[in-house]
Amino acid sequence: MPRPAPPRPVRTTEPGPPADPVGRTARAAPPPLPLDTEKLLAARLHAVRVRPYLAGALFALHVVEDRSVPTMAVDAHWRCYVSPGFVARTPVEELAGVWVHEVSHLLRDHHGRGERYARRHEEHGPGERLRRNIAADFEINDDIYGDGLPRPAGVVLPSLLGLPAGLLMEEYLQRASLSGLAADLAWLDCGSGADGQVRPWELGPDGANGLTRQQRDAVRFRVAEGIRGRPGEAPEGWRRWADEAFQTPQPWRQLLGAAVRSAAGAPGTGENHSYRRPSRRSAGVPGVVLPSLRRTPPRVCVVIDTSGSVSDAELGSALLEVAAITRAVGGRRDLVSVVSCDAAARVAVPLCRAEGIELLGGGGTDLRSGFAQALRSRPRPDVIVALTDGQTPWPSAPPPCRTVVGLFPRPSGTADEEDPDYVPDTPPSWARVVTIN
Repeated sequence: MPRPAPPRPVRTTEPGPPADPVGRTARAAPPPLPLDTEKLLAARLHAVRVRPYLAGALFALHVVEDRSVPTMAVDAHWRCYVSPGFVARTPVEELAGVWVHEVSHLLRDHHGRGERYARRHEEHGPGERLRRNIAADFEINDDIYGDGLPRPAGVVLPSLLGLPAGLLMEEYLQRASLSGLAADLAWLDCGSGADGQVRPWELGPDGANGLTRQQRDAVRFRVAEGIRGRPGEAPEGWRRWADEAFQTPQPWRQLLGAAVRSAAGAPGTGENHSYRRPSRRSAGVPGVVLPSLRRTPPRVCVVIDTSGSVSDAELGSALLEVAAITRAVGGRRDLVSVVSCDAAARVAVPLCRAEGIELLGGGGTDLRSGFAQALRSRPRPDVIVALTDGQTPWPSAPPPCRTVVGLFPRPSGTADEEDPDYVPDTPPSWARVVTIN
């Protein structure tokens, strides 16, 4: 947001005659400057006129006059705290830009994201708060100015640190310390709506005129739908936000790794009885040696769909996931094998001898042969991971081991060009499914 102009000196008392011997004093100070509500609302109307896709969010903000706020600020409950002095000395067009700036913090959920970042990195002090505020400003300021909203002097942009535009708040925090700007921007305070740290002057969740979580989500949804309905009117950053606002991409690599670890760590997986270390229960049975239950590292077989419907990029992604799966089982490459499969399965190749894995195929799809080949491997795998687009028949019965399916998604209506009525079977219920975006 723009740097506020230096405050004009405020005279606390007007000049007059000194106090007389009986105790009379000079005249009292003039009343504080009132908030120019008409100018403030005119600036909001200007913001709505030049940024119509944000109208629902701008009108959802509730104004709170507060002289302790440097300029304008927002809290997580969609209250906008306004300094009367700032409104008085700021032109209407620049004030409209501040309206858009503050509501952008709320639409982008900088409150929730700032809280999560602070909790993850244990950064809760005033300096860390300011860094998050600066990084949040970097994220939104490149989408605000121009086309009716003049860029004021001193606006905070990522170019100040030689950083590229178009990144997210978290990326700016990771790429630069921002400490070089902190000393010059100590006045910057957009409220908890920008960084997740509550201010003393905010009304809090129980204060008047705040929006509930459901109401805040409804505002975001209406704005996102408006942007997607008329995408030509909004900058790229806003279009990207609208596409992802209610379709948060799954962290599928973490999900896939977690699914493999969960399957490998399930009861019975990799467990066997061994006499190498007698069971402690042998002490209760004199003269008898009982075997102990030992957990061995799990073996994983990865069945990769190499049919013609899977692109080269997806096959490359599949090979990357093989490496991720290896990390999920502790880096033991000797415990991971790969089967490439279209309509017929190839021999399972141990990963420790497959520096250049050749994925053969290109025909039709029948992963049932891939599952059968995986189960014929010796020793038999504890977990089977199938990486596929899902256009395949599935085994009629669950394999005798844990199963994870990494699914390359397909738009509806593009399953089979030769048979437009073809609808692929959904993965079976006995498999853990992770969508690979």
